[in-house]
Amino acid sequence: MIVARRKEREYFATSPDYGHLAGKMGSEYLAKLLSKHLESVIRSRIPSITSLINKSIEELESEMDHLGRPIAVDAGAQLYTILELCRAFDRIFKEHLDGGRPGGDRIYGVFDNQLPAALRKLPFDRHLSLQNVKKVVSEADGYQPHLIAPEQGYRRLIEGSLSYFRGPAEASADAVHFVLKELVRKSIGETQELKRFPTLQAEIAAAANEALERFRDEGRKTVIRLVDMEASYLTVEFFRKLPQEVEKAGNPGNSGNTASQAVDRYSDGHFRRIGSNVSSYVGMVSETLRTTIPKAIVYCQVREAKLSLLNHFYTQIGRKEAKQLGQLLDEDPAMMERRLQCAKRLELYKAARDEIDSVSWAR
Repeated sequence: MIVARRKEREYFATSPDYGHLAGKMGSEYLAKLLSKHLESVIRSRIPSITSLINKSIEELESEMDHLGRPIAVDAGAQLYTILELCRAFDRIFKEHLDGGRPGGDRIYGVFDNQLPAALRKLPFDRHLSLQNVKKVVSEADGYQPHLIAPEQGYRRLIEGSLSYFRGPAEASADAVHFVLKELVRKSIGETQELKRFPTLQAEIAAAANEALERFRDEGRKTVIRLVDMEASYLTVEFFRKLPQEVEKAGNPGNSGNTASQAVDRYSDGHFRRIGSNVSSYVGMVSETLRTTIPKAIVYCQVREAKLSLLNHFYTQIGRKEAKQLGQLLDEDPAMMERRLQCAKRLELYKAARDEIDSVSWAR
């Protein structure tokens, strides 16, 4: 190759036709010319190449942030990571309840639609039918009929009617419980930081559902207490007004009318009036419970879920050893492989960028 180039130079130098152009002839000159052209083309493309590399680096770094950085090996850092992941889940769960995300409105739907509908469907018409009122009042009197007002009959009819409220009260607590469980499931799925730790996801879900079970038990006990409170102590003012209203309907000075009222105490009209009075009282209690049952459920279940959903879990986590914490942070193998590949590509792109920068500055 060297000999060939030397002969080429001699030819152009001694040629009568190309001697005056010998400096611009031959393969060496052509190679230099093409190299300069290639260099100019590369220089013109360097900004776009650098931009493409920087964009790729940003995308890979963003994906690395999404996938998460490698987990530390010491127990303190692992505990901190777990607590941060729990807080991220808890924040999303509260957003669902407070309205930042959809789902919490279903709890209001339980109170505004499901509970009133259940109260309207209670079988008061059957319990306060003429036949049942006669039966209950007669059984309440025993062998000696009542003298003026069948108070024991009233009480038994009211207690029997109010016992029907237990079902809708407990059903409302259960319905809110299922809504909260669904929000826990959705919140775990929406917590991006948790996606790489399936074991921790399962542990948080189990701990949250266990806490919700406790809150539901307390909510059910509280709403049942509300119903039992209404049954254990009646609002006497409601019934004290009833005799006055009956007297206003007739003429107290008419002895014949008084006698007819005495006879009426054992007629169908008398028992219908008892059923009507009890129905009115039960309606008043129903309106009260329609307001107090949601308050009790929110206080015992929703409020506690917002304040202390994972408190018991935090206590358990604080007692775990480093090995147990590491088991909670075992990643999905596919995600680990993906992060490794991204890290290698990121390293190559950064090396290419540094190489281009060094060449650009050198020239």
